[in-house]
Amino acid sequence: MPFVETNGLKVIERLPGWKGRYFHSASMTFAHYEFAAGSSIHEHFHPEEEVYEVIEGEIEVTIDGESQTAKPGVVAIVPANSRHSVKALTDGRLIVVDHPSRPDFN
Repeated sequence: MPFVETNGLKVIERLPGWKGRYFHSASMTFAHYEFAAGSSIHEHFHPEEEVYEVIEGEIEVTIDGESQTAKPGVVAIVPANSRHSVKALTDGRLIVVDHPSRPDFN
């Protein structure tokens, strides 16, 4: 699978306001999200490292109690097993990458 047509992937609304398209490489999971202002992802943790790269808009990411705004040019890197949550400050789009892959994200 050297090429993936992401626009052809099924859209899944995992949480209210978070519509994503998901695919996997051999060792990573990719999520292309569109998010709505005011929507959020509850605090949680998982064994995978996770990177949030905002393409358009702004989100507030809280990692182990420290909050910062991620936006184009500012990437949030969540270490494995770190408690984190996300709040959409505006409408926008982002790519989330998990390593190793998360087979539960279909």
